[in-house]
Amino acid sequence: MAGFLVRRLVGRGVLVVLAGSLAYLLAAGVLDPRAEFEGRAPRPPEAVVEARLSALNLSDRVPLASRYRIWARGVLHGDFGRTQEGEPVNAELWRRLGVSLRLSVPGSVIGSVLGVLLGAYAAVRRGQGADRVITAGSYLLLAVPVFVLAALLQMAAATANDAMGVRVFAWVGESTPGEPGAFRGLVDQARHLVLPTATIALAQFALYCRYQRGLMLDVLHADFVRTARARGLRRRRALLRHGLRTALIPMITYFSYASGLLVLSGVFTEKIFGRHGLGEWLVDSITRGDVNAVAAIECAAACAVLPAGLVSDVLSGLLDPRLRAGAAA
Repeated sequence: MAGFLVRRLVGRGVLVVLAGSLAYLLAAGVLDPRAEFEGRAPRPPEAVVEARLSALNLSDRVPLASRYRIWARGVLHGDFGRTQEGEPVNAELWRRLGVSLRLSVPGSVIGSVLGVLLGAYAAVRRGQGADRVITAGSYLLLAVPVFVLAALLQMAAATANDAMGVRVFAWVGESTPGEPGAFRGLVDQARHLVLPTATIALAQFALYCRYQRGLMLDVLHADFVRTARARGLRRRRALLRHGLRTALIPMITYFSYASGLLVLSGVFTEKIFGRHGLGEWLVDSITRGDVNAVAAIECAAACAVLPAGLVSDVLSGLLDPRLRAGAAA
């Protein structure tokens, strides 16, 4: 099993290197950093613009291969270069990454767990009242755009605050400036996290619920479930031990590959709730033509697949004995 995981980790590492390189080459080949400088008023002299772009390794007059070599050399030493403002990309990347992780991880975990559980339950109760309610709710959530869902939650929170006469829910920024005390600071951060976390959780819940319900329906009447019941297992135990276990394997694989996009998928959520994370930074950097920032963000998203993929391989091996047998062979 250890050898299997090492091989998978090496393979994913190669894919991360290729993805990061492709991200830089596409950004450097398509984006136009020169337009950002030349669009300023008053317009800087051409020599000043060229010197600035050359210092930042952004000049389109330098061959793309040469710019890539300089960028790759820096990345190997842990340096993603500088933004168009001359600030280190690394510092901004880590700060923004922390904001995005605090926003996306709790919501995605809550949403995916609830989606898997309720999706499997709905499949078992197919055609009954619980299945109809869960199915209708998940369809409704899938039909509502994320920014509309966030706005609806804000309206509901404002109504609840007015009804209670206390500002229980807050949603602009990460915390209230000047909040005294460590405990009060944590409580204040939690208040600001409730609505954005709920927005991401509901969106993830709808997706995972529909997917898991379909996967569970495929195994309800499978031969191995009928065999388990013929050997004396009750229906509930046979479905949990054999049906759900098999239906979870594709879901785990999907989650590992969606982890990279999850870091960047909260653009609307970050904008609406005043969070300055990676998604917002990516949109702003593309607009400005900031090649180094865009490449760094894409590399961070690609790197997120590594640990998620490793966890997926471990869980898949635990759930599927065929993988363990193949790894041992």
